[in-house]
Amino acid sequence: PRQMVDLTQSELYFAIGVPFETVWLDRFAHANPRMEIIYTQDGIEKIPMAPAHSHKEKHGDGGHGAHSGAGDPHIWLSPPLVMVQARTIMRTLMAADPAGRGVYETNYRRFIAELVDLDLKIARLFSGMPKGHRFMVYHPSWGYFAEAYGLEQIPVEIEGKSPTPKALQRFIDQARDKGIRAIFVQPQFSIKSAETIARAINGQVILADPLALDWPTNLLQVAEQFKAALK
Repeated sequence: PRQMVDLTQSELYFAIGVPFETVWLDRFAHANPRMEIIYTQDGIEKIPMAPAHSHKEKHGDGGHGAHSGAGDPHIWLSPPLVMVQARTIMRTLMAADPAGRGVYETNYRRFIAELVDLDLKIARLFSGMPKGHRFMVYHPSWGYFAEAYGLEQIPVEIEGKSPTPKALQRFIDQARDKGIRAIFVQPQFSIKSAETIARAINGQVILADPLALDWPTNLLQVAEQFKAALK
């Protein structure tokens, strides 16, 4: 309720394209018709939540289905795509507050420099490695990250659904075939299936949180974890 009160006093709302907004953006607009909603994902081509081949095997219902039929919303996990979002935000702020144009431009340039530095650090981690190295994740959050750095994620959970026993065995066989020894999970989801796979391949479950508040530090740490798992 307190956040809804804040929204009624807001001039701008920056959306990102997560499923939560499908329902709530209409409610926000109704609560404050004067508030402008800006879609920071505009200009970004969405990729599927998981590779097409992953849908050949039907999964059981895991109760998290939120992404069915929609593109992957996790654009903030790719520094190059965050640059696109930052430009959209800067232009919106300058249009809404022309007097602050200089401040917005200065901070935008500073932020872009930080993003370029982060992008280069992550790219260097994977430089010299063959393209297409695969890592296994429970929830397919890291598709844009993988695309940016020449990797491929293998998701266990598809469209919010846990794998059937048959699908689980297929993931175990795939992990063994590819020499995968780590399953990455995010703390917001159950890790039961990931633990089952890890036990079967004598591997480990590693936390990789796409929602961590310290975004740049977390992204670099996860990149280092991916690199270590790919060795």
